[in-house]
Amino acid sequence: MCETEDERSAQARQLFENFVQASTCKGTMQAFCILCRQMDLDPLDYRNFYRNLKATVTNWKAKALWTKLDKRAGHKEYKKAQACEGTRCLIIGGGPCGLRTAIELALLGAKVVVIEKRDTFSRNNVLHLWPYTIHDLRGLGAKKFYGKFCAGAIDHISIRQLQLMLLKVSLIVGVEVHVNVEFVKLLEPPENQENEGPGWRAEIRPENHPLVDFDFDVVIGADGRRNTLDGFRRKEFRGKLAIAITANFVNRNTTAEAKVEEISGVAFIFNQKFFLELKEETGIDLENIVYYRDNTHYFVMTAKKQSLLDKGVIIHRVPNRSCGIKLGIKTRLDLFEGVKCVAGLEGCVGRS
Repeated sequence: MCETEDERSAQARQLFENFVQASTCKGTMQAFCILCRQMDLDPLDYRNFYRNLKATVTNWKAKALWTKLDKRAGHKEYKKAQACEGTRCLIIGGGPCGLRTAIELALLGAKVVVIEKRDTFSRNNVLHLWPYTIHDLRGLGAKKFYGKFCAGAIDHISIRQLQLMLLKVSLIVGVEVHVNVEFVKLLEPPENQENEGPGWRAEIRPENHPLVDFDFDVVIGADGRRNTLDGFRRKEFRGKLAIAITANFVNRNTTAEAKVEEISGVAFIFNQKFFLELKEETGIDLENIVYYRDNTHYFVMTAKKQSLLDKGVIIHRVPNRSCGIKLGIKTRLDLFEGVKCVAGLEGCVGRS
């Protein structure tokens, strides 16, 4: 039975809305595959995919997003997607940097493939966004995917939410994203290229993945500290030893939680009364604290080493920073209770 044009349009609208509203990496990839399959869209046709998607999904909400992306793609630097035409790129890592780079290369006209070792976005830590970053993300339609994005005075976002947003934009502009694929090493092209032999390739896991035959001109390592690309020197800048504590508490989105004021970053010297009261109440002596409310209640604070020694969280002084700090079960519980007290003073979690 043939569907009418209105029925097909309604189906496209719903499928695209499912994609936009997906709240996990797996859910996003699944919704995208269903959209492409049901609407006969070829995601491997990277040159025409965005254009074909626009022609298929034509409701007003989608059109608002297309307007944003068209304006961005119209920047003269991209030369109408001709600046990198014919260039094939492999990006290792599907974090915020890898995905944002993928979007830029796609707008320049390159064929872009992203491989990511995991299939979940689980980083709840919250990033403070600089004004130019907010401007950049708004230009990519960030608010269409996440309505709370930088609303009012809010200038932060969880890494997880940022990845989701950038993943969706990447797929829309024709980036090929593969999860559960691990980069092992680069494979140099053979010297004999008389019969157009293979170019640069990557050894990946699983070994039977279709990407084992993908030739590329450009490789970008965006896998963070793992830094799996050989031959690159790393520079590390270290300041004085500081002990940072990061904590995420469940945000139940109650009225009381919504009323708690965020702390964008305050040091002891600027609010001594607050920190002294905190020390008296919890026994934890802090140098500074940040509190953001996002998908979680996110705290990051720098504790003075002596107060952690006094509370028994650190059993002995660490000889050097490279050793790190390893906590046993009891000390983990002690630390958790201390951080919970700090959060309780802010009104974010129930105080015991």
